[in-house]
Amino acid sequence: MATIGYIRVSTDSQVTSNQKSEILSYAFDKGLKVDRFIDVILSSRKDTISRRIDELIASVAPCDIVIVSELSRLGRSTQEVLQTIDRLMTAKAELHIIKQAMVINPNNKDDFASKALVTLLSLFSELERDLISQRTKEALKVRKAQGVKLGKPKGSIQKSKYDEHKDRILELYGLGLSLNKIVDNHLKPVMGGCSVVSLSHYLKSRKLI
Repeated sequence: MATIGYIRVSTDSQVTSNQKSEILSYAFDKGLKVDRFIDVILSSRKDTISRRIDELIASVAPCDIVIVSELSRLGRSTQEVLQTIDRLMTAKAELHIIKQAMVINPNNKDDFASKALVTLLSLFSELERDLISQRTKEALKVRKAQGVKLGKPKGSIQKSKYDEHKDRILELYGLGLSLNKIVDNHLKPVMGGCSVVSLSHYLKSRKLI
């Protein structure tokens, strides 16, 4: 069983030592020894590969312990935080969140409190999506009433789900990986719905390959 500390700060002006000290102090109080840290100086707006979340998930084994200083370190939205928690639970890793005083242990079938907290997070995630959708619809309605022509200009390239992974995709492609391997081994684990056809169209339409 290993204990891993995950640290993320948003800018170079912030330092990881504060979170590291907090995690070490917490581990000491709980009688745990931190075996290693995964630390990132990067905005939460970057993808899960850049923020080393994927590396964290891939490195944990059942009964390992992951410690973070607070929930916001795990994602850029409630939905993404929930996805990270779910992936850790699927890996059977125990998650300790210091600021929120939460311990989520998927190996303890009697841990009803953790299950209730995850359910509550799911509800907040759904509420967050609904509120964003509602605000978007209201804003579009106002703009339409003002006579603003909606939609993108003809011939413009629309935003794609691949945009946030573009640098990583090009890096892997430059290393000689086929689109099949990029999709199956690197994109599907973090994106879910994607295909070789859509990735190929994305790259060719932007003249990236």
